[in-house]
Parts: sequence; structure tokens; C-alpha cells
Amino acid sequence: MHARVTPAVLPPMRWVMWAIPGFLFLIGFFHRTAPGVIARELMEAFEATGATIGLLAATYFYSYAALMVPAGLLLDAFGVRCVLTAGGAVMGVGALVMGGATATPMLFTGRLLVGAGASAMFIGTLKIAAAWFPPARFGLLAALSATVGVFGALVSTLPLAALVARVGWRGAFWGVGLVTLAGTALCLAVVRDRPVGAAAAVPAAPPFAAVIAGMAQVLRNPHTWPPFLVFFCLYTVAGNQMLWTVPYLRDVYGLGLTESAFYAMATSLALLVSAPLTGFASDRIVGRRKAVCAALSGAQFALWVVFVGTLGALPLSLVHALLFGMGLAGSAFVLVWPIGREVNPPHLDGVAVAVVNFGGFLGAALTQGPIGAVLDARWAGTLVEGARRYPVEAYRDGFGVCAAFAAAAALLCLLMRETHGRNIYDQLRAPTAREAA
Repeated sequence: MHARVTPAVLPPMRWVMWAIPGFLFLIGFFHRTAPGVIARELMEAFEATGATIGLLAATYFYSYAALMVPAGLLLDAFGVRCVLTAGGAVMGVGALVMGGATATPMLFTGRLLVGAGASAMFIGTLKIAAAWFPPARFGLLAALSATVGVFGALVSTLPLAALVARVGWRGAFWGVGLVTLAGTALCLAVVRDRPVGAAAAVPAAPPFAAVIAGMAQVLRNPHTWPPFLVFFCLYTVAGNQMLWTVPYLRDVYGLGLTESAFYAMATSLALLVSAPLTGFASDRIVGRRKAVCAALSGAQFALWVVFVGTLGALPLSLVHALLFGMGLAGSAFVLVWPIGREVNPPHLDGVAVAVVNFGGFLGAALTQGPIGAVLDARWAGTLVEGARRYPVEAYRDGFGVCAAFAAAAALLCLLMRETHGRNIYDQLRAPTAREAA
């Protein structure tokens, strides 16, 4: 995967080459959580229910998850520049369609396009990092790329709310769409798949049949499923928290859009710090994966119990601190990818990470609509400017589902294998081989 760039001849444009795809990935991540900030505005504009808002948010994950593997194959076949240019154009058009939507089907179509266009951004950013930087720096670039995504989630809170307050939600999405298309044009004009002269060092992409065979091998490995299920639960929690925190603060505490987004931003701000620190602590300090993931998942469940048990009763200063703490503990998810990779054959590490990653998107896709329906079931009929206002009991039921998934994640962590940061696939096979003998 690496283009064998050596520290002595580092290309001077390497950071620019990485930054442009990284910017498009930031926009893609921004879209994951943006519907939560404008949920009330969407309800008012389209007479939408909570289930409709949940399904709209989940639509991104439907197209994203469906295209994850095809996007990787397209990147191998046609190169990062071409695929990210196409994906950025689709993502930008999707945002414009959402901003101009006059009916719910058009809104969903735009959201589907956004998810489809975003599906190649993270993998493409990593491929650029692998081609333009030495192999020894790939870990740093991968962590920086993931942090850029978290920053995108941060931008979708207070900055988006401030923009919506100024130009409306439609104007905000038109602006985001135009910025996306500008970034796409920059990608086409500037980004190159690899430095001049490095093409020969890039190995040929594996054939499609080999990819499918490798995926089947990963899926047959029973040790793949615990990290898959842990990420399913953890991202279910994170996705629904980011979707419904702003509506909760507006409905129960009576806050305005910008003020609600300010408090909700605490979770993303904490993740921005805790995600890279969790990976660093696991690698360099503790030397463990499972133990750290289980401890953070347990702490997250405890915080969710406090959060659900005190809904509407705590002062906003404590709610802010609680949301920040939930973001710190929520960084457990960054360890499921290395665990999934380290319990599978080394030559299938990319496929293993993709399979585990799919679990998180599946969790968000399958649960955001139903949790919205849980809120609808408790709706007392109150409308505020045409949008549904849910009572605290509705949020207690909806967030209670999130707490249950947090508990499941903590318990499922116990089924994962401790890898100590190294590949243990051969060790896991050894008992089976002895039994067969």
C-alpha cells in the first residue's frame, strides 16, 4: 500500500495532498451528526415525526455502509483523485438537494447522495497518507485523519447552529454544498495519487474474488464478532446521542438552538481529545486493548445511568460536565478496529477493519428510526412553531435504549480477546489445530 517514500526525500506537497481529502472527509463526518442540530427546523418544514427524523439520519448510513467495500475497490482501480472527485461532487450535490427540498422524498434523496459520496473519503485519505508519507508515519496520519472526522462532528454542533441562526437551515446546507464542490474542484486540480516516480512501488490491487474470499475468512473467524458487536452497540449509542441531545435540551430545558448546540458540543470536544489519547495509552502506556476498551465502556454505561436517571433535574452546568464525561468515555470505540485487525490474519488486516467498521454503521442505521419512534410514542401532542415538543418521559425512554446498548457494549467487551497490541491470529488457531490433531 505504501509508495516507499523515504524521510530523506519527503515530497514537499505531502501535507497539501493529505489535507484536501481530509477536508472532504471532515465534511462527510459533519453530515453524520448535522440532522440532530436542525431536527426541530426539519420537523417544522416537513411536518416530520421523530421516527422520520431518525430515518433521515439513518439514510446516510444506509448508502455509506452499502458502498464501503465497493468504494475501496474503486479507489484501488481508478485512484484516489478520480474517486474522491466523484464522491465529493455527489456529496456536494446531495447537500444542495437537501437545502432545496420541497418534500420529504427529495430530502431523503439528498441525504442518500451525501452518504454515498462520503463513503470513499476516509479510505481515500488513508491511501493518500500511505502514498505520500513514509510507512513509519502512517500510524500518526491515521490518528490525525480520525481526529479530523471528530472535528467534523464538532463543526456540526455550535458552528452549524450559529450558521442556521443567521441564514436558516436551507441556507446552511446550500453553503455546505457549495463549499464541498469547491473542495472537490481543488481535489481534482491539486491532488495526485502518489509522488512522481513512486508508481512502480505501489502493488497491484487484489482481484475482486480475492477480496470476497478474504472477507469470508474474516467473517468465519469467531473472534471477529465480539469487536463487531461492541462497535455496533457503541456507535448506536454515539449516533443517537448526537442526534437527540440538541432536541432534548431545546424541549426539556427550553434553550434556543445556539445555546443547545453549545452544550451538546461538549461530547465532540471531549472525543477530540480522548480518542487519540486512548489509542496512545493503549499502545504506549498500558499495552492492552481489551482492558482499556472494557474499562471505558463500563464507565460510559455508568455515566448513561446517571444521565437517564437525572433527565431534566440537573442544572445545565452539571449536564454540560456529564456530556463531556460521556465523550471522554466514548473513546472506547477507537480500540475495536485494532482488536479486529489483530485477531485476524495479518494479510487481511484491511478487510478485518472494514468488517468491524461496518458493525458501527449498521448499528446507527438500524436504530435511529426506531428510537425516534420511541419518542413519538410518548409525544403528548404539544407543538412549538409546527415542530413536535417531546416531554422528558419520551427522552427517558429513548435515552434508556441508549443506556441499554451501552450496557451491552460493556458486557460484550468481555468476549473480546486481549491482543496486547500484536497480532495473535496464529495463537488463536493453535488450540484448534491441536484439537484437530
